[in-house]
Amino acid sequence: MYRRQIELIGKENQEKLSKKKVLIVGCGGLGNIIATTISCIGLNKIYLVDYDIIEKHNIHRQFQFSLDNIKESKAKVLCEKISRCNDTKVEFLDMEFDETLEIDVDLVFDATDNFEVRKKIDAFAKKHQIPWIYASVEEWHGQVGVFKTTSFEIFATKNHEAKGQLPPMVNLIGSISAMLGLKTLIDKQNEILYYVNFENDLEIKKFRL
Repeated sequence: MYRRQIELIGKENQEKLSKKKVLIVGCGGLGNIIATTISCIGLNKIYLVDYDIIEKHNIHRQFQFSLDNIKESKAKVLCEKISRCNDTKVEFLDMEFDETLEIDVDLVFDATDNFEVRKKIDAFAKKHQIPWIYASVEEWHGQVGVFKTTSFEIFATKNHEAKGQLPPMVNLIGSISAMLGLKTLIDKQNEILYYVNFENDLEIKKFRL
């Protein structure tokens, strides 16, 4: 099933993926893209965490949800939609994320829109000595990066009123996040932060952490 992927990363790295467990915090727009993209790359297990329910205004950018899912649990529905590869287990936790959560994972994906939750993700990752992938989207731009030893506190600012989002921008940042996660899981990715701006021409700035 993974023939074309193995052609690129090799059998040894595919074997690494088969033993990896990941956590995705947030099952909205970014969570939909990340979870769908990594659901069939041969991972051991995916955990999904979100306490929210699906609303009508979510559907245009949260691609796995439909009008029939309104008022259902985001984590539960997303779990059902991405459970398409028998060798990857998917489990959902219908709850708010807390850094005291006791699960064994190798990597965390941030798919939230909240700096306070990201601080908790950073604390969880540092506690368990694992990397995490940061992602955010607002208007025409987004940020995505890999944190290992660098503290997220130096980037954190106070929350402000959320602004508009376009589905293609969410898709783009979610896909970059998934790629960085895959490369991190096979030990081919260093700490980095990307700033992506698509208001006019596509602009990508890279910052070493």
